[in-house]
Amino acid sequence: MTAKRWTIRKHGHERVNQFARELAVKPIIAALLIARGYDTPEKAEAFLTPSLKHLHNSFLLKGMREAVTRIQRAVKDGEKILIWGDYDVDGTTGTVLLRRVFNLLGVDSEYHVPNRFTEGYGVNIPALEAAQNRGVSLVITVDCGIRSFEPLEWAKENSLDVIVTDHHLSDEVRGNPPAFAVVNPNQTGCEYPDKHLAGVGVAYKLADALLREAGLESEIPGFLKIAAIGTVADVMDLTGENRAIVAIGLKDLPLTDNSGLRALMEVADCTSEMTSYHIGFRIGPRINAAGRMDVARHVVELLEETDFVRARQLASLLDSRNRERQQTQQKITELAFSEAADHADSKFIVAAGEGWHRGVIGLAASRIADKLYRPTIVLSIEDGIAQGSARSIPGFHVLEALEAAQDLFEQFGGHRAAAGMKIRSERIPELRKRLSDYADTVLRPEDLEPELHIDAVLLPESIDLKLVSALSSLEPFGQGNPKPIFVTKNLILREDVFVMKEKHLKLKLESESGCQFEAVWWDGVDRSKGRTPRRGSRIELAYVVEVNNWQGNRKIQLVVEDFREA
Repeated sequence: MTAKRWTIRKHGHERVNQFARELAVKPIIAALLIARGYDTPEKAEAFLTPSLKHLHNSFLLKGMREAVTRIQRAVKDGEKILIWGDYDVDGTTGTVLLRRVFNLLGVDSEYHVPNRFTEGYGVNIPALEAAQNRGVSLVITVDCGIRSFEPLEWAKENSLDVIVTDHHLSDEVRGNPPAFAVVNPNQTGCEYPDKHLAGVGVAYKLADALLREAGLESEIPGFLKIAAIGTVADVMDLTGENRAIVAIGLKDLPLTDNSGLRALMEVADCTSEMTSYHIGFRIGPRINAAGRMDVARHVVELLEETDFVRARQLASLLDSRNRERQQTQQKITELAFSEAADHADSKFIVAAGEGWHRGVIGLAASRIADKLYRPTIVLSIEDGIAQGSARSIPGFHVLEALEAAQDLFEQFGGHRAAAGMKIRSERIPELRKRLSDYADTVLRPEDLEPELHIDAVLLPESIDLKLVSALSSLEPFGQGNPKPIFVTKNLILREDVFVMKEKHLKLKLESESGCQFEAVWWDGVDRSKGRTPRRGSRIELAYVVEVNNWQGNRKIQLVVEDFREA
């Protein structure tokens, strides 16, 4: 694990105190708001009280009017409509969302979620042809399609209209595929004010436009619950419009009457409360596990099931698939780490193996990128073809790197932080060299040092339940709005560090003034790498403040990010 470089933010106390008085909040909240760019009362109010008024007009999206007009014609003429969703949580939740919209419009739509292992990512010709043979005349994609040129050329030649809704970046050279309409905030020429929508977020905007045109505005807020799940689980920035989508959706989630969602929340043990953490680490992984380990259509079946007994069975199936995913992920990650060790000097890691489980290679790539702090690709080779996933580090645009070697790929696509690709196995050594050379020209030595951004220094006396309550006003936390990280100095380790489950660490700490704290360092055995402090040591602790609820007792718990000797 690469050592982290600490950057402790400095605050102007006079400015902070003045802003705190203007907003009637604690100075620490004012400081955090200023640091995150919400430095006027208007910006701060919008951030602290997200609401429906913060959602933009859906018709500002380029292609929206054409898409809505075509769908209205299909509804009026009784055409068969197929929703084509990606197999991840973003695509499956978006598929469910649009299916419900069409039910409200009186249309019994079909859906297709490709099998990751037999069809791969994106739109494919055989499934389009089969749909047309069943009488489908309009296909609407969710979270895919922006780079499906050949399938959409086939569709156009065969008079099958396709509306692409996506959020991935388009091909800079070829532009948009030949679809009837493209709705994507990131397409060239789209002036939509928020570029960070998830795939399910774009589907929600299409739903919003359709329902408004049909005079069904009152139904629109109900779709924010499903949009919130996909947005958080797809690790999108929780700022701007996404913040409003997630904040409103999360508030209503515990009250859902959807049998599938209730069953999934029960299996995931998050029925009493729902935060972005519960979506990201409990609900999302179980939904994603369907597409990673089995067939993603189980997610659609679960979220459309009305019988709770059957919904509970499907939720249990996703839970078991997630446990299977965890075991498989650990195995493949270990193999990929071993392979990566042979190329440890490269600034871009490319690890490949025969028959590695394709459902977890993206997770393995993420794990390696986090640990080695290098952009990483993990590839699974089968019958001479390698399919893989890329994960990046801050400051490195991984899609641009792939575009610099695009002549090597059979297929690729993605965005700044992550991408997918298909390549012939004999081209992997050349890919490794080209990407390593590219990274050499782009990455500076400091780019390869993970930086820990610390929001503020806290005195031990200020760490209490009131602080946690005040910090909750900044939720939902996630990508783009991380939980605040604090540092407290001169803490003394009261006892030797306790190892939990052979991988986590528990620390009992005391300040010079007598304040006592418990801290937990998840995966601390691995992350500390032999520099664990001993009893009596004085340390500076970087941490996140949380509440530990155990048997009805609420107490402060510090979640360790890093430490250094005082």
